[in-house]
Amino acid sequence: MGYASVLLAKPGAAELPGDSLLDATGVAWHYGDPLGEQRKAFTETVAVDRSNRVVIAVSGPDAPVFLNNLLSQKLDDATSGFTASALDLNAQGRILHHADVAVVDGVFYLDTPSYQAESLLTYLQRMVFWSEVTVEQTDLAVVTLLSPSPAQVDGAVFTRVIDGWGGVCRTDVAIPREKLNAIAEQFPLAGLMAFTALRVAAGEPEQRADLDERSIPHEAPYLINRGDHIGAVHLEKGCYRGQETVARVENLGRSPRLLVKLQLDGSAPEEPVPGSEITAGGRNVGRLGTVVHDADEGPVALALVKRSALEVPLEIQGAAASVDPSSLPQDEGERAGRKAVDQLRRGGMTPK
Repeated sequence: MGYASVLLAKPGAAELPGDSLLDATGVAWHYGDPLGEQRKAFTETVAVDRSNRVVIAVSGPDAPVFLNNLLSQKLDDATSGFTASALDLNAQGRILHHADVAVVDGVFYLDTPSYQAESLLTYLQRMVFWSEVTVEQTDLAVVTLLSPSPAQVDGAVFTRVIDGWGGVCRTDVAIPREKLNAIAEQFPLAGLMAFTALRVAAGEPEQRADLDERSIPHEAPYLINRGDHIGAVHLEKGCYRGQETVARVENLGRSPRLLVKLQLDGSAPEEPVPGSEITAGGRNVGRLGTVVHDADEGPVALALVKRSALEVPLEIQGAAASVDPSSLPQDEGERAGRKAVDQLRRGGMTPK
């Protein structure tokens, strides 16, 4: 049998029906008032059960350098309290794994969707070789607190605060699994649907739902460290697998697709499903990702859309859709390499 959280026994708890590309199995999609649960996060602290995620602990004296050499985030100098995300890429720079990271007393905790956990754990263990590193799966449970300001839980193994996430403050905590019921006694519960609506608003992808086997980091701007935003990809760190693609896109061009938020036609007879084809003028221009009902905006989604189609009318299974302009990146960074190439072509500088 698959995982089933103890919080599914709480009044009103309902799982997401049917099969889904989201990591939603074994936890509550809502507790009877999904839209109200989302709205409540703007006025008080609510707890979202995400205990179906798997937490991997990487420890030992070589752990910082070991992970820094494998993942896209700069971790070799990470100190206790550091939090971020990180990607494992293949040699072509395509995303294989996406994990959130928290460092506590020299231990690196990587929490990842349940469907990625086994392959990520196996990969890390196979890469140990002669490093003084221990890689093991823990029995920690992830709970996300959504609130107007940072929240805290006594006895949390790690705490990760993301401010301004979807309009609220998101605080991820990892606790011993046997303390899940205590969370429900401390905070009102909100389902994964509330979390998902705010995730869509923030533009954060969930890999299986929102990305595909061709996805590279720059397709999802949320994943890139830029300015004060710490995402999953550090643009100035040393070598790791897939870095050449990251550097080439950052310096010379832009990704051909972009992860954006879509406003969907709420009058459509059927809600489109993740993975559906997005068309414009009868031409395939993208792939639909997470679909969820927002408390204020109705049906919304994340989608990978070709840049050439970001400002044209879109259709999904015959229903209208449009790109939410607020989800378009305002700053994707100056393309230093492209600028130099353009200057050379115009004769503005002399190559050495």
